Amino acid sequence: MSNNRLLGQIRRTSQLPAPILGCSKLAFCILPIAQIAIGSVYLNDCPRQQYIPIYLIVSGVFGLILGVLSCLPCAQEPEDGTVNLLSRICTAWNSLTSFFLFCWFITGNVWIYSIYEPNYNKTATDVNLYCNKTLYLFAFWTTTLVYILLGLFLVIGCCVLFCFCLCGHADPDDNL
Repeated sequence: MSNNRLLGQIRRTSQLPAPILGCSKLAFCILPIAQIAIGSVYLNDCPRQQYIPIYLIVSGVFGLILGVLSCLPCAQEPEDGTVNLLSRICTAWNSLTSFFLFCWFITGNVWIYSIYEPNYNKTATDVNLYCNKTLYLFAFWTTTLVYILLGLFLVIGCCVLFCFCLCGHADPDDNL
């Protein structure tokens, strides 16, 4: 079996049942909702870097938008492989939203990691160096979680690619 046919077969058989897809999309909406909630509750509780709560709120809102857009019928690829105007618009909007979230993530990294580790004591002598502990640690660990997951996906992807290479070259008698 050639690599193209193998990849095509894997792609066709990887469709998950609708309840599993729905539950996974719901689970992926929990973090954006938490970001909006934490950012809103502690909106004025980080004078050291006042943009951290705003970063959380905007990330949460756009994360939810991306999650909702992925549920729309225009986001799914048609079975017959045709592409219509609505599908192109939806793809362009998803791409723009994803690009914005990537740029916003980089900006949030600068805001969060540049003040590591802030003063969590609000009654300290200089109140402008204060940042609420819950707010800062939530922003710090959600951002760090993205790097952890990215590293895991990279390692798993390399392992899968290595396995595909082994499977593709396992039998020298195969005709390509």
